[in-house]
Amino acid sequence: MFDRLEITGLPPGPRFSAQLRFWVNGEDVVEQAVGPGGHGPLAVEALPVGLPNPLRATAEARRVRLGEPECTGGCCGFLSVVVQRIGNVVQWSDWQVPRLEVRPLEFDFDASEYDAEVARAEADFGWRFSA
Repeated sequence: MFDRLEITGLPPGPRFSAQLRFWVNGEDVVEQAVGPGGHGPLAVEALPVGLPNPLRATAEARRVRLGEPECTGGCCGFLSVVVQRIGNVVQWSDWQVPRLEVRPLEFDFDASEYDAEVARAEADFGWRFSA
């Protein structure tokens, strides 16, 4: 059985521009790992227009930043994961987590479902350019 990914765009708030949140199997990965005051990456950085998308999985493993605690990643560290495509599976593994007592598991996504969710998030312009 594969894990299920949902990428949600949040509108800008008082402290941050539009950001992303990542839901795996119905759980907010950012909140689970860095606490309720944390935030996801800025949408314009995580889903850049006209540039390679860091969330796109390839055979080459790469570290992707998914969030940071309320005090900022520069203070306590960033939430990041290694993303890699292995055949028909996209794997999230080797987590770096600011709060070490909470470490997400390795997630395996069906590659076609993962690609479809990333493409859907890339096409969601409703929150991307809101001011």
